[in-house]
Amino acid sequence: MIFFLVKKAFFDMWDNMIAVFLLNLGFVLVAAGALYVPYFLSFDPALAIPGGAIGILLLNVYLAAASFVAHEITNYATPSFKDLQAYLKSAWKAGLTLGVITCVQIGILAVAMPFYLQLGGLLGMTAVAVIFWISVIWWLASQYYFPIRTRLDSGIRKILRKSFIVFFDNAGFTIAVGMGTVVILALSVFTAFLLPGAATVLIWHQSALKLRLLKYDYLEKNPGANRKDLPWDALLVEESERVGHRSLRGMIFPWKD
Repeated sequence: MIFFLVKKAFFDMWDNMIAVFLLNLGFVLVAAGALYVPYFLSFDPALAIPGGAIGILLLNVYLAAASFVAHEITNYATPSFKDLQAYLKSAWKAGLTLGVITCVQIGILAVAMPFYLQLGGLLGMTAVAVIFWISVIWWLASQYYFPIRTRLDSGIRKILRKSFIVFFDNAGFTIAVGMGTVVILALSVFTAFLLPGAATVLIWHQSALKLRLLKYDYLEKNPGANRKDLPWDALLVEESERVGHRSLRGMIFPWKD
């Protein structure tokens, strides 16, 4: 399952390299603006902090819209940038909400963690551990946030609830997806996040939820099935056919295959 997820996400990115590059370029420009605003206002911390928060909000709104393009890519459709305005209109609330949550999380980590570390003792270390693990669990569950928005629901509360449901029901799989996210971001450092970049992370998350939803479709049709022993080979047949089998030569020179 994980191997096929890696294969699908890679080929989805490869087949849409130009779209991925453009999405990443937009991400880099928005991120640069988000970083520049607090730096420009650094002469006054009272302005720098709100400026940084605004940058985070804008970045998440952009990612929310870009996730719709990633959704098209993982569904084997040709991505259309002409629809970005419509995507922004549909996704801005979800992006803004995630941005607010991110700002609150950063604020807690920046203020509460140093306080409890300095406090020390059993109480301090327990508080640090609780804050740390809540942050990790939220980060893992939030990988499903944008995919659930594009595929399942537009209600913020329902998106948040379903994100945690999918995480707790697929903890091992979600941890593997999280590791993949870290790898993609680490590789992106060498290209200034232009490739594979944030767009590939969005594709990775979209593919992860899309494939995992096959599990729930199967269980709905087969309520007595063993949840721990699903026929993944059969469930992935259609997706496998769509992804296809390719050689390295065919990937670089598709017209010669």
